[in-house]
Amino acid sequence: MSAPVVVVGVGADGWAGLGDAARRAVAGAEVLLGGKRHLELVPPSSAVREPWPTPLLPALPHLLRSYDGRRIVVLATGDPLLSGIGTNLVALLGADRVEVLPAVSSVTLARARMGWSAESTDVVSVVGRDVSALHRWLTPGRRLVVLSSDGSTPQDVADLVSGAGFGASMMTVLGHLGSSSETRTSARASHWSGAAPALNVVALAVTGDADVPVLATVPGLPDDAFEHDGQLTRRDLRASALSRLVPCPGELLWDVGAGAGSVGIEWMRSDPRCRATAVEASPQRAGRIARNASRLGVPSLDVRVGSAPEALADLGDPHAVFVGGGASCPGVLETCWERLPAGGRLVVHVVTLETEAVVVGWQRRVGGELTRLSVERAEPLGSFTGWRPARPVVQWAARR
Repeated sequence: MSAPVVVVGVGADGWAGLGDAARRAVAGAEVLLGGKRHLELVPPSSAVREPWPTPLLPALPHLLRSYDGRRIVVLATGDPLLSGIGTNLVALLGADRVEVLPAVSSVTLARARMGWSAESTDVVSVVGRDVSALHRWLTPGRRLVVLSSDGSTPQDVADLVSGAGFGASMMTVLGHLGSSSETRTSARASHWSGAAPALNVVALAVTGDADVPVLATVPGLPDDAFEHDGQLTRRDLRASALSRLVPCPGELLWDVGAGAGSVGIEWMRSDPRCRATAVEASPQRAGRIARNASRLGVPSLDVRVGSAPEALADLGDPHAVFVGGGASCPGVLETCWERLPAGGRLVVHVVTLETEAVVVGWQRRVGGELTRLSVERAEPLGSFTGWRPARPVVQWAARR
């Protein structure tokens, strides 16, 4: 393309709210792209006006190529880099081919109306996404600005929040922010009922009911937070594994022999940008993994039914791998190790002598840390209390 694509953020007040630079960009456009609502907010001109096709993302490369060489201006809502089209365009074209002229975002307006500072507020988008992603953020004291898909989102949020034991949370639904028809409605989540404007955001001050269990986003959720059939990396061992896997924003984990999916789920809960693929041979366990992921706020966990190493062939290369089962199967550790980049992390848990011999051999060849973990829990012993040891686990952790 001969010129950068210019992305103009438009507020609810339309043309009247645009600055001089944004107005000049729109007036000089040969092609205007955007949603039907956005295209109607700017004055008539000689530019070609094309509303977004559905679905948008698969059609976007061809659409841009069809106007190659012409001055393209994209109209977007508020800040185009806040869960907006600007993000997709930068990913597709590169930052040097996209110029962004933002307006005040709905998040900024919502915080201003609520008197919430940026430092005290988290933003969660459920636009075109599973609302169960909110589960990850439900801890007392959080302030959330939830970006809604449509007028039904506030009721979905209220139902989820109340069902999770946070019905005392105060919800404020802000509609048509920045326009002359702006609205504001507040109620406890447990008492929310009624319609909301199609354009809205939800400001949520999270408060838990007296007996609600609090699930932290640091590794080590209680074992009973997961549905499982006994195939579960237990709490203390899981925390140890994740400390060595080192979740980093945007990185991908393979959870191989995932069982209940606990390691992949906690990896993703550590940061909303973390990604994970859980590989599990049992369809029944794979179903449990999906349910656990949804209930614990990471519904985008990628669950694959299949046996390693064959099931690993078409996965994207990982930054870290956890092997909770199947380490002794031919080719599993070889595939995991070969697919890791320099600096990638591998953690393997084993409980049998046969598999222990395999990882000891690997440790001798490539290095890493061998640790034998033994956990004991206090349990009733007659009328007294005694220690009951769990089966010891050998952990091998290595960095490529």
